Amino acid sequence: MTATATETTAKGYFAQAEAWLDDKGKGAWIAAMVLGFIFFWPVGLAFLAYMIWSKRMFKSGCRKSHRIHARHNFRTSGNTAFDSYKADTLRRLEEEQDAFESFLQRLRDAKDKAEFDQFMDDRARRARDEAVDAETVEA
Repeated sequence: MTATATETTAKGYFAQAEAWLDDKGKGAWIAAMVLGFIFFWPVGLAFLAYMIWSKRMFKSGCRKSHRIHARHNFRTSGNTAFDSYKADTLRRLEEEQDAFESFLQRLRDAKDKAEFDQFMDDRARRARDEAVDAETVEA
């Protein structure tokens, strides 16, 4: 076996381990990190550094990619009526979440616009005050 084949195999194991931990969720990553600190602290430190570097530590569970991933893992219960109800409910919840996220975005946009309008009003008021002060000094 050559050095290249060894590197490829090692990368394959790391990719498989990473995929397995990703499937289990953030808790699995944290458990692996804690176990790494318990058994050999540099391994725990490496897990922590990797989690921070790859932004796994700060992933949110409510992102669209997570919901889409969950939709692909849809398991049937064997009861078609329940499966239909479950699919409809999940679809409705996703639509409500999308509507809520768009509402929050509109709220943020409105706040940004209000802050910008306030800034522009303050700027115009300062310019007027400076013009009035300049006229009174000249007079």
